[in-house]
Amino acid sequence: MLREIIVSICLFFTVYIGFTQEGTKKKYTLKDCITIALENNLDVKSSTLNAKTAKINYKQSKTNILPTLNGNYNIGVNNGRSIDPFTNDFINQELTFSNAQLNLDATIFNGFRLLNTIRQQRLNNRASEIEVEESKQTLILNVTLAYLQVLNNKDVLELAKNRLKTTIDQLKRQETLYNEELGNPADFADIKGQKAIDETSILIAESGLKNAELNLMSLLNVTDSFSIDVTDVLLNFENYTYSPEDIFKDALKNLATFKANTLRVEAAKKGVYIAQAQYLPEISFFGRLNTNYSSVAETFTDTGSAIQNTGDFVTIDSQQIAVQTNQTLFEGNKIEYLDQFDNNLNTVIGIAVDIPLFNGFRAKNNVSLEKIKVQESLILLTRMEQEIKNTISQVHFDMEVAYKRFHSLKKQVEAFEESFRINEIRFNNGVSNFLAYITSKNNLDTAITNLTNVKYQYVLQVKILEFYRGNNIL
Repeated sequence: MLREIIVSICLFFTVYIGFTQEGTKKKYTLKDCITIALENNLDVKSSTLNAKTAKINYKQSKTNILPTLNGNYNIGVNNGRSIDPFTNDFINQELTFSNAQLNLDATIFNGFRLLNTIRQQRLNNRASEIEVEESKQTLILNVTLAYLQVLNNKDVLELAKNRLKTTIDQLKRQETLYNEELGNPADFADIKGQKAIDETSILIAESGLKNAELNLMSLLNVTDSFSIDVTDVLLNFENYTYSPEDIFKDALKNLATFKANTLRVEAAKKGVYIAQAQYLPEISFFGRLNTNYSSVAETFTDTGSAIQNTGDFVTIDSQQIAVQTNQTLFEGNKIEYLDQFDNNLNTVIGIAVDIPLFNGFRAKNNVSLEKIKVQESLILLTRMEQEIKNTISQVHFDMEVAYKRFHSLKKQVEAFEESFRINEIRFNNGVSNFLAYITSKNNLDTAITNLTNVKYQYVLQVKILEFYRGNNIL
């Protein structure tokens, strides 16, 4: 008796703690899950970054059409024999030098390569923006399907628990009959075996539910467990009237992946024009502004004159007379840094023409490669159309089968409910044996489980078809 009391107390606290933990879990509706997934999902973040990169590339392609203006400056010290940049004379002394240059380059014509690059990057940018929406649409679909899968597994688990409860109630009755040595003793053993089967079913259902919850958590990119609120989930069982052809036509017009891949094809075609520009001459305008500085540069000022011996002599009347000359005297002054930059300033302007005569067939091969990219993008688009068309046909077929099975299983459940009710009464009154009872019970349990599964299967297929139509699946 004491052992039973202890077990009861442990079970009570276990249930209480489990209930408390369940109560403290965050409760998310389907809309909450989608909002969280859109904020946290790594695939969406990655596609968003790709779109930002494409936008920057598009901006850069537009600015590439503008002239380029660059300047450079250097200063240094040279020891030993060198050329004075100011006088171009050879000198053999320490020299401090400096140079400055300003370069302007502007493309006038290059076979419309820049213009076609802008158009290509604009198409790529638009495709990347649509691909962000595509990743969001796909994520919303996957979250919705994962959410419904959790609901399905929760219902299956609840059915398994109800089966166990019914079995335990019957086990208590059979245990009483067994202790009073009434009825068939084998029925008590069979019902205990059925209890073990039902407990195993609960474990399997719990495992399925846990896997479904982990899948949903992975899509949401969260680590804390949560519970779901089914108040915003509408399970509609009206007959779906759209044909596969209608759905595919809507998909071609509305589905983001079609729009994105169509833009990728157009962008690839622009790549051919860009490559063909290599056949044409390129004309550009250039301008240069240059100046320099030398530490040995000087200016000389006239300070007067002086008579100096030249070292030569002339003989006059047998007398040597030294030859003298009147030499102008100069004073050297260093030229200031900024003055030299101003004095040495020079400019260059001109037009350059680059004519491609022979480049190892590089232009021809690049054009061929770009044409291959166009064909690859067309094949990718065609393959995607075929795959989506086949998927729509398969999902639509599965949806129709699920709809028919739902109504068939609904009738089956009603029939097995009545059969089980009768067999339970007969078994409890000792009129029927356990085999008839358990067969009837298993038939009902299987029919209810199948009905639950097909109910969610139908809703899942409809959600997928609405996704392909480009509609909001919430």
